[in-house]
Amino acid sequence: MNLTRKRADRDGIFAGSTPERAIIDIGSNTVRLVIYGGSMRAPTVLLNEKVTAKLGRDIAEKGILADEAIELALRGLERFALLLEDLEIGEVDTVATAAVREASNGGEFVETLRGLGLDPRVISGEEEACLSASGVAGAFPGATGTVADLGGGSLELVEIDDGIPGEAVSLPLGTLRLPEHRGDSRSDMRKSIEKVLKKGAPNIKPDQPLYLVGGTLRTMAVYAMQEEGHPLTDPHGFELDPSGARTLLGKALGSETVDSLKARDRISSMRAEKLPDASVLAEAMLSRFKPSCLVFSSWGLREGLLYDSLPDHSKAQDPLLAGIGVFANQRGAPPTLATRIAGWTADAAPAQKHGNARLRLAATMLSLASMQIEPNLRLPQAIDWALHKRWIAVDGKERAMLAAAIAANGNALDLPDEVIALAGEDALEEAICWGLAVRLARRLGARSRRSLQVSKLFTTQEMLVLRLAKSHAALSGVLTEKDMKLLAGRLGLDWRVEIVSDEELHAEQET
Repeated sequence: MNLTRKRADRDGIFAGSTPERAIIDIGSNTVRLVIYGGSMRAPTVLLNEKVTAKLGRDIAEKGILADEAIELALRGLERFALLLEDLEIGEVDTVATAAVREASNGGEFVETLRGLGLDPRVISGEEEACLSASGVAGAFPGATGTVADLGGGSLELVEIDDGIPGEAVSLPLGTLRLPEHRGDSRSDMRKSIEKVLKKGAPNIKPDQPLYLVGGTLRTMAVYAMQEEGHPLTDPHGFELDPSGARTLLGKALGSETVDSLKARDRISSMRAEKLPDASVLAEAMLSRFKPSCLVFSSWGLREGLLYDSLPDHSKAQDPLLAGIGVFANQRGAPPTLATRIAGWTADAAPAQKHGNARLRLAATMLSLASMQIEPNLRLPQAIDWALHKRWIAVDGKERAMLAAAIAANGNALDLPDEVIALAGEDALEEAICWGLAVRLARRLGARSRRSLQVSKLFTTQEMLVLRLAKSHAALSGVLTEKDMKLLAGRLGLDWRVEIVSDEELHAEQET
């Protein structure tokens, strides 16, 4: 077979992003395949498929992987192995956690996996904790606090200091084992769990963030966001202060049943069954660890594997810009173009009190990419990009500023309520000016490099000035004047266009 042709066929499978790396995560509850593309600093999930095999369901009582669970897991793993072969993904990590490492027949199961062509690695509880911490470090650069990763068979706890994992422990408090601690009330269950936390993790520092990792804990965040009427949908990065968390866990979730949780949008039957017990665990961690806040992370063990494999210079990349850079490039807005336009607009619409250079560059990339959307779909879809797509290292206020810039780039200055709810008027106004400046830049010369080289945009104390080289004076047309007027009006300035010699403009730009 022609390898070039085969590679080309593969490249089109995932809407413009090539599958580069895969992780098979064999947990106590689920067996999962995730395929990644894009920048590995902020990877794009191209496929995420799981089988709820419940390998760890008999560990506590019998110490083995149940035959039915093994059969179900192997059926899924055979499919995964075949998919990886057909997609020609050579870089695959297969890891197994609590159930396999604790089961007396775990070694036999691992040998069976090798027969499928997989190369499984059974990791220790401490290693699992550190990998989860690395995932948090990748998602929250400079993170300091405690990471709690709740799986099916165990709870991993690890301290993290400026992104560096420290002491780690693994406790038998996974979702499959929490029912063992049930008593006559939530209070009884919480006290039983607290005893395990006190004995197994006695040195957790108080007054620091507690980063919560794992699907059931993320579902807790989804529940909290629904209760608050939160305008965002992605639970990654969602925060609760201790008071709000206690109210959520003790009163709201405490009054729910499995059936009432199943009736909610975005809460699966499996998560609904685990959430009540997990909420008691969270209460116990609040009581025992006394964190400054709860921070929910969608990045954990799998992303930690990716992050740990990166060279230092890649780890140092800004994950927001890495992720948006790939996304925008696939939509006709390469980072080089966005960087030129961001530089050209910097004097007239800088990042000020509420924004920063990285956020303004991200807004420029998304604004340019949005122009590839059909005009009748553009505004709602592009705002959804800003608000609801899983960008890393960005908070709600910053998402609102991205959305405001994108809207202004399309001359939509009446912002949706969900945007206004996330940021103050001054912050949104700053971002609107970014978007209007991008609008002026792209319409001045149809995004050509030359148009940015023969022009300069800047402000004086009273004036917004567009200075054009004489050779390109005709670029100043009716549309340009409208865009100048729009931006100047938001800045509270008058405006003018100046035509100077090419030599004069060149000399000015050189200095």
